[in-house]
Amino acid sequence: MCGIVGYIGLQDATPVILNGLRRLEYRGYDSAGLAVLQDGHIQVRRDAGKLARLAALVSEKPVHGNVGIGHTRWATHGVPNERNAHPHASQNGHVVVVHNGIVENYLELRGELQAEGVEFKSDTDTETIVQLVEKYLSLKIGLVEAVRKTLGHLKGAHGIVVMSSEEPDKIVAARIGNAGGVVIGIGEGEMFVASDMPAILDHTRRMVFLESCQIAVVTCSGLEVQTLEGKPVRYEVHSVGWDQVSAEKGEYRHFMQKEIHEQVRSLTDTIRGRADFEDGRINLPQLNLTPELARRIKKIVITACGTAAHAGMVGKVQIEKIARIPVEVSIGSEFRYSDPLVDEDTAVLAISQSGETADTLAAMEEARIKGAVLWSIVNAIGSQAMRTADGYISMQTGPEIGVASTKAFTAPLVDLYMLAVLLADLRG
Repeated sequence: MCGIVGYIGLQDATPVILNGLRRLEYRGYDSAGLAVLQDGHIQVRRDAGKLARLAALVSEKPVHGNVGIGHTRWATHGVPNERNAHPHASQNGHVVVVHNGIVENYLELRGELQAEGVEFKSDTDTETIVQLVEKYLSLKIGLVEAVRKTLGHLKGAHGIVVMSSEEPDKIVAARIGNAGGVVIGIGEGEMFVASDMPAILDHTRRMVFLESCQIAVVTCSGLEVQTLEGKPVRYEVHSVGWDQVSAEKGEYRHFMQKEIHEQVRSLTDTIRGRADFEDGRINLPQLNLTPELARRIKKIVITACGTAAHAGMVGKVQIEKIARIPVEVSIGSEFRYSDPLVDEDTAVLAISQSGETADTLAAMEEARIKGAVLWSIVNAIGSQAMRTADGYISMQTGPEIGVASTKAFTAPLVDLYMLAVLLADLRG
């Protein structure tokens, strides 16, 4: 699992996909591939190793078409080689799929399909998905319904994008659980699909973010979002303020160096419009924090993973010192297993740069079940952690590409400090 890019429109899909995958190289991967619909047939190009090897393969064996999907992969099942790289094709070659996540029951599904005569070409769990889609397509029920029935067999969390030569006018995407995001980019007479916004920022800033248990039917002319049961869903189109320049290294040797130097500006952006130094007041309107709620809260639990959890530890000290509210810090991956003592008088504050950290999202779901007030500090506009929360604080720090966090560590420190001051003010 790693990076996904898809395109449908009037442009040649191959360079769009390759460029989008380059924008996602920072996520790390061990193989890459793409599939493009050319002259009514799906052509697949893939290889182990760096994206440059895939680009060289495409240059040697060109493929052109207006619909395509691509993927960069970190191996979870099977060694990193060409036959295990995505996209995976069905037995008849009419369907291809790229996938983030793990099919937890893939051995069971693989055994059932093999008993029906299906011959597998890879060692991956993902191939079970595409073979199931082909099985249901053979029943003449259509691609969307075939994907829907396939999803009903899968255990685990998934982000899936499917393309078929039998229905060349669409791409079908789906999200189940928290295996990373699925973003739909809206263009003029063209549409984009990606696992992360930087992949498609060159083409559009208008984004739709799939929720868990939703299916997107993407065509040149528009987007339809459905539940797993087939009911239409009204979706919100987000206008993303990030630009592609902010997701490029520019004059710096690497992204980490760039993002270290960006902190002076990014921290100013974090504070801008929120801190009134003349009146000594903090304004965090998206948090939806009223004086009544501030006085009702008896405890705050900060949940996060990795670097964000360290920011939370610093925030605990500031909130307790300034707002005089007890604070606990819980690692996101441990929160739901610890039977946490949270209720309607507890605020659970999740911190995530991407807003898609699976363990942190799972902690938020657990907090919701227990009736807690749910807040988040996030950087990615429109992310799951932002949409799930009762209120949020945006880091406003621009995209962080480097794996080692810099500005997405210092920004939440400032956010937590402002939260502490606001809570103290509202509580009197």
